[in-house]
Amino acid sequence: MRTARPLLPWVVWGVAALAYAVAIINRSSLAALGPAAQHHFDIDATTLSAFPVIQLIVYAGLQIPVGTLLDRFGATAMILSGGLLMVVGQSIMATVSDVWLAILARVFVGAGDACTFISVMRVLPEWFSVRQLPVVSQLTGLIGQAGQLVSVTPLALVVAGFGWMTGFLGVAAVGLLVMILGCFVLRNAPGEGTPVERLTGRLGRLSREARSLGAGEATGAFAMPPPETGMLPVITETRVPGLGFWRKLRRLLALPGVRLAFWVHFSSPFALNAFILLWGTPFLTGGAGLDGATASGLLNIVVLASMTAGLLLGPLSSRFVERRVYMNVGITAAIMTVWVAVLLWSGPPPMWLLVALMIVMPFGGPASMIAFEVARSHTPRSFAGFSTGLVNMGGFIASLFVILLIGFVLDLQGAGSPDHYSLGAFKVAFAVQIPFWVGGIAMIFIEQRRTKRWMEEHGRRLR
Repeated sequence: MRTARPLLPWVVWGVAALAYAVAIINRSSLAALGPAAQHHFDIDATTLSAFPVIQLIVYAGLQIPVGTLLDRFGATAMILSGGLLMVVGQSIMATVSDVWLAILARVFVGAGDACTFISVMRVLPEWFSVRQLPVVSQLTGLIGQAGQLVSVTPLALVVAGFGWMTGFLGVAAVGLLVMILGCFVLRNAPGEGTPVERLTGRLGRLSREARSLGAGEATGAFAMPPPETGMLPVITETRVPGLGFWRKLRRLLALPGVRLAFWVHFSSPFALNAFILLWGTPFLTGGAGLDGATASGLLNIVVLASMTAGLLLGPLSSRFVERRVYMNVGITAAIMTVWVAVLLWSGPPPMWLLVALMIVMPFGGPASMIAFEVARSHTPRSFAGFSTGLVNMGGFIASLFVILLIGFVLDLQGAGSPDHYSLGAFKVAFAVQIPFWVGGIAMIFIEQRRTKRWMEEHGRRLR
């Protein structure tokens, strides 16, 4: 049993990360199926945009409520609830032909997805040391990105070869299997039982004797704990009944470090999300004029580059804690620079420039994970779930606006269907990203200065 104890945190994390990968598969299940979905449902670009946009609205809108429920009911319950919602959503998506029912299906998928990531992130501090958290967080994102490999090529091949219903029912079946595995493995924290153990009332020896890898870790500047709840600003107001939603929100937003984390997450991932969730395949085939096989190959480069970025940024953000926000800003600026080069290129961008875009743009996803390390440094543990949900809204708010605006601008130019796509129309449409990058970077610098002053006033150091 002694050898099993240090392995248990990794087993729990592995199943939780697998649940996140399944959530990514569900989230990006239309990644390579945009034109197929337009033909299947007979819809234009704006309506196609509504699928992921509504999904992301639900996702972003539920982050704070889910974070509140997470603090109350625990990560395991939320991960399993999210899995169930996604199974229902993909089952509906597989069996309907009406566009409104399909949108309802994406609502279920968005709600389930909203429950998963922040719950997985909430599990990590219970099982790992502070020094391990940046690396484990990036590894979690890396495994999640592996889920996009499934939605980019295998799912598209299954739908093309066996039909729409078979493809989406297959995704639902995978989600159900992971849920069953989670019932026997997931634990909120050392000493707590799995869902099956809690249901039967029998706590196994492995659960009773479980230990965190962070137990007894040394204190110091790097391991400084998060601030006490008492360091939150006191805001005089009438207490809101129930879960105290608005009181918590106002107290957290009064912390400049939490606001900084929000803008860090806002700025870097939306270009990747818009590309991989919906507009990547239409741009590469209908805009750049590539064939389907070449476009799929470039999308696979996107996913592999994102996984590689996670491996690089985890150790770097752990080692250079004082510079982690500037890492995010530098990556965001690099993404903007490459995209501007693509948009300004006269005629179709050459393959080397497209490959550069496929390599640089995916760094935005792992870079956004830095936001959760920033939030963890400035959020009391009792507010951890709520804060993670609040910060996670940033990138997805930006993503849903960018996705919707791209479709809207395409329709304004009369290029809203696969038969009318053009490179010029896509260049104008993708230019809507530029104000989001500029505004996000500006807010990061503003909140960075405010956070530095707050830390000096309260004698805090980064962790």
